[in-house]
Amino acid sequence: MIAFKTLIFTLLVPGVFLVLVPYLLLSSSGDRFAVDIGSIRYFGLIPMLLGVLVYIRCAWNFISEGRGTPVPIDPPKNLVVQGMYRYMRNPMYIGVLSLLIGGAIFFVSLVLIFYAVFAFLCFHLFVVAYEEPTLRKKFGDSYRKYCESVPRWIPRGKKARK
Repeated sequence: MIAFKTLIFTLLVPGVFLVLVPYLLLSSSGDRFAVDIGSIRYFGLIPMLLGVLVYIRCAWNFISEGRGTPVPIDPPKNLVVQGMYRYMRNPMYIGVLSLLIGGAIFFVSLVLIFYAVFAFLCFHLFVVAYEEPTLRKKFGDSYRKYCESVPRWIPRGKKARK
């Protein structure tokens, strides 16, 4: 049931913000700032693929280790510190941003770059104002130690201490 709820969430929330919103932005803007970069645009598929893989791996960690979903009203019951969460605290958001940036490259769209920057600012505010205080309250000292050893956004290259 957890996997099913995660799938529904993924289709609705990231689906809307990664497919519908960019589609609407691209179709309404005409992106007057786009330049023809030829076949280089296909390099945008690389961060898009990586973003999908990161998201799937993180969702799997939420299901298997956390016993919950990415949905804020049905969060993991256990603190998730495995997989990419050993290197940074928010890899799922980074996966989504990678998809947006890859899409901006693929569609040669400055509007999508601005959208990715806006999305990052929204993610950061949500993490700092809601997610971290909620996790601190729920998991206490173990989350505090995790925050001390694992950076929020940019991995240091070392695994988190257990």
